[in-house]
Amino acid sequence: MSKLITLLNGPNLNLLGLRQPEIYGRETLDDVAAKVADLAEELGVRVKALQSNHEGQLVDWIQEARGSSAGIIINPGAYSHSSIAILDALNAFDGPVLEVHISNIHKREAFRHHSFVSQRADGVIAGCGTEGYLLALRRITSLLKA
Repeated sequence: MSKLITLLNGPNLNLLGLRQPEIYGRETLDDVAAKVADLAEELGVRVKALQSNHEGQLVDWIQEARGSSAGIIINPGAYSHSSIAILDALNAFDGPVLEVHISNIHKREAFRHHSFVSQRADGVIAGCGTEGYLLALRRITSLLKA
């Protein structure tokens, strides 16, 4: 059976394609999930894609991934800059973690320059648009094969 990768998206990513398309583009989260699923099939892995606007739900899913997933790809959205709870949950996960940001957080407001999640991430992809999810999937698959 192929390895499972958990793909987590945080707050407001359900509005992808509608919210600030000049920053985040016009693709929806469903569009992204479909592209990731197609690539996952090519790479011989499975992806479980989830989104929540609630910090505790994201923490619960990270904890659940401990027993079921080989790796986590996470776009924590604004929780990147504020959630020690998500960092703590990721620190309890043994597999690789890749952090994705659609925009380049380092070119934006100063408060977005720091990410708690980056302290745990095995890689960070920022500013590559929604293609960053595909890059993250390729990288996490590579880490799992190593």
